[in-house]
Amino acid sequence: MNESNQSRRRIVHRQPIHIPEGYERLVTRTLDACFRVHRELGPGLLEGVYEGCLYWELREMGLTVNRQAAVDVLYRGCRMETAFRADLIVDDGQGSRVLVELKSVAQMAPIFQAQVISYLRLLNLPIGLLVNFNTTLLKDGISRILNCQWATDPASGEGAED
Repeated sequence: MNESNQSRRRIVHRQPIHIPEGYERLVTRTLDACFRVHRELGPGLLEGVYEGCLYWELREMGLTVNRQAAVDVLYRGCRMETAFRADLIVDDGQGSRVLVELKSVAQMAPIFQAQVISYLRLLNLPIGLLVNFNTTLLKDGISRILNCQWATDPASGEGAED
């Protein structure tokens, strides 16, 4: 690596992210629902089938679920409405929300994780789940993804102190 490339590299030291207990409970409940759906249906179906069944399962648990939620982008002060759609945003009704992005693919690609990180930043959420239902053991298809900017974003009304 030449000297100019070395000078461009930044080392960022971040404090560990503390996820409030309400979010952790909601993640656990959401994963419970994912396991129920996978146990019932198994792998090999289209993503939309799993999305619909998980939506139903989460609602049966008394949670509020926004399906195909619009994700807007603020660019230079201009709001680009419905730039993206998040599969599910699960809300416990007590201030905790979790993003859930679903896949049903033979192999996960790095872009899927980047997508979740982008959605978490745009929605100002601390945690999201990336779930690939096309696995024999669902635990092998689950990624828990944190928004490293959530706890340090002074412009937000939320943070690690919540």
